Amino acid sequence: MSKKIRVAIAGVGNCASALVQGIQYYVSNKNDPIGLTAYNIGGFEPGDIEFVAAFDVVDSKVDRDLSEALFSIPNNTPKIYNVEKLDVPVRKAEVLDGVGRHLSEKVRISDKPTVNVAQVLKDSKADVLLNYLPVGSRLATQYYADQCLETGVGFINAIPVFIASTSKWQQAFQSKNTACAGDDVMSQLGATVVHKTLVKLFVDRGIKVDQTYQLNIGGDMDFYNMLDEERLEDKRISKTSAVEAMAPYEIPMRIGPSDYVSFLHNDKVCYVYMKGRSFGNIPIELDLKLRVVDAYNSAGVMIDAIRGLKLAINRGIAGSIESISAYCFKHPPIQMPYTKAKENFLEFVNGKRER
Repeated sequence: MSKKIRVAIAGVGNCASALVQGIQYYVSNKNDPIGLTAYNIGGFEPGDIEFVAAFDVVDSKVDRDLSEALFSIPNNTPKIYNVEKLDVPVRKAEVLDGVGRHLSEKVRISDKPTVNVAQVLKDSKADVLLNYLPVGSRLATQYYADQCLETGVGFINAIPVFIASTSKWQQAFQSKNTACAGDDVMSQLGATVVHKTLVKLFVDRGIKVDQTYQLNIGGDMDFYNMLDEERLEDKRISKTSAVEAMAPYEIPMRIGPSDYVSFLHNDKVCYVYMKGRSFGNIPIELDLKLRVVDAYNSAGVMIDAIRGLKLAINRGIAGSIESISAYCFKHPPIQMPYTKAKENFLEFVNGKRER
């Protein structure tokens, strides 16, 4: 059995760029495993992840080597590593709903012919397909999930379209004897994990939370794409449900992307506000501002998710993998506090938990 994890990517944006650069960085910096749960998970190190196929629809990326497409406009995440040629051409795939109204103003769709995604997955012997499409790409995400079902390739859904958390798709992957994880990747220290942890802390410490909001702004194409309000329904559900699950009562809240600010580039700025009451009904308020480089904030989490899913595949476990999903994603099949999710994930890695 090969130790390599052969990964295909759908959507060569900033997150894909940060992931590929980050893996190369950790190969060269084994003594600096910051951002990873562990350098070795289940016998797999970051360098065991090998990219074998890539799909996109943007003219500046299609037919270029993945190593070049990672830095093609409109990508704007910082460069941390010089990625050598990977001999992985970016193939033109079906557009479907992958490009929204606003995003179409910034990118040109390639006029190259589309490829047969299932055939590319077979030819490349991919173990896992990673979905990094723009937010709101429901039909396109379902299309890639279907290609995985057709070919027996594992599916990791990094965006807020509900696959791993929906019974229909869970059963489909179970019936095809392949695994999936998702939905909507949760950053190492991003808005959602901070917000849900704060709500859990307030509740555990006896503070009654009366209201809360989380507002996010950024300057990359993800935020520009999310100016299409109609593409945000699943995103708001994903982020809100993660926070709601931390309290045993209903809290008035508003959570979600707020605006595009071009000069922020790939930085994301999050504002979290919480208002509650403590002992004696005395009011308490919290205002928090968090600024991160968005793409890199989730890259380490994705390295963990890829290694975890490969372990599931090697063990013959099919369907939606609950422990990976709860630890790495905002909208898993089962929501749980971050500390419990991490405990379950490590138990799964060590073979003490089935899913």
